Amino acid sequence: MINQAIVKTNFQFPNQKKVYHGKVRDVYFIDDLLVMVITDRISAFDVVLPKGIPFKGQVLNQIASRFLDATADIVPNWKVATPDANVMVGIACEPFPVEMIIRAFLTGSSWRAYQQGQRVFGGLQLPNGMKEHQRLPEPVITPTTKASEGHDEDITSEEILKQGIVSEQYYEQLEDYTRRLFARGAEMAASMGLILVDTKYEFGVKDEKVYLIDEIHTPDSSRYFYREGYEERFARGENQKQLSKEFVREWLMANGFQGKTGQEIPVMTDEWTQTISARYIELYEQLIGTIFQPDESSNPLDRIEQHVLQFLNQGA
Repeated sequence: MINQAIVKTNFQFPNQKKVYHGKVRDVYFIDDLLVMVITDRISAFDVVLPKGIPFKGQVLNQIASRFLDATADIVPNWKVATPDANVMVGIACEPFPVEMIIRAFLTGSSWRAYQQGQRVFGGLQLPNGMKEHQRLPEPVITPTTKASEGHDEDITSEEILKQGIVSEQYYEQLEDYTRRLFARGAEMAASMGLILVDTKYEFGVKDEKVYLIDEIHTPDSSRYFYREGYEERFARGENQKQLSKEFVREWLMANGFQGKTGQEIPVMTDEWTQTISARYIELYEQLIGTIFQPDESSNPLDRIEQHVLQFLNQGA
C-alpha cells in the first residue's frame, strides 16, 4: 500500500480560533469544539521523528474511536464525531496537566527505572529480584506532568495534591476512572488474545464535569503483549511478542538515540517506515478483529478538509 503520509496540516476552517500542533495531533479550535487531525507523525523519547508513517493516523483514530465508544458507560468522553479517517471532533475541555499512566507489568521505562535501583512505583514497594516483563502484584498508577514542550516528568500523587496541580476531589475521580478504564481495556484485549500491559489516559473538565479526552488504548498510548506464549517466553527470559510503539524505541536505542542532547536521530529508510506501518496495521487487526480498510486518497489533505467542512456545515 502506497500512501502520502500526513506530516503537516495548516487548515483555515470557518470560525477557527486557533490551532495547536502537537507531536502527533493538530488540534483546531472551532467555536466550542475541537477538530483533531491525527497525522502520520511518529514520536519517541518526546522527539518527533523525521518521517511520517503511512496510515498510522488512521489506525490511531479508528482504535481510539472504538474504545471511546466502548467505555462511555464508565466515564463521559470528549468524542462527538469522526467525520474522516484521520479526524475526531469533540468537546473542548480544560485538560488536567497530568497524564494518568497505569502499569500491570514491569516493562519498558518502568523496567529501565527498576534496573537503575528504583523500587517504589505508584506507592507500591517492589522486591529485589524481579524480572523484565513480570506481572506486578497489582496495577499501579504512575502519573506524569503534562509538558507542553520537552519531556513529561514523573510525579507522585502526593506531589500532585501538595502542589495543587489537581484538586483532591478531582484527583480521586481520575484514579478511579483510570483503574476502571484499564480493567475494561484489559478485558477487551484478553478477548482478542492480547494482554494490556500499560497505558495512559488524559482527562479534562467542562462545567465541573470530568471527561476522558484524547486517544485511548492505541499503540501510541498503550503496550500489548500476545497472551499466547507469554508465560513460556517469560520463563526463558526472552523478549515478549508485543504490539506497541516499543519496537520503534528499541530500534532507536540500538542505533544510539534516546532523545538526549547531542544525539542524532538515525536515518529512517522508506523500507523501515513501511515496516512500522505494517506493525501498526497488525495491531489494529489483532485488537479490533477486522481487516484494516485504509482510505487511500491520493490527496488526503483535500479529503480531510472537505469532510471537516461538510461536518461543520451540517451543524451550522
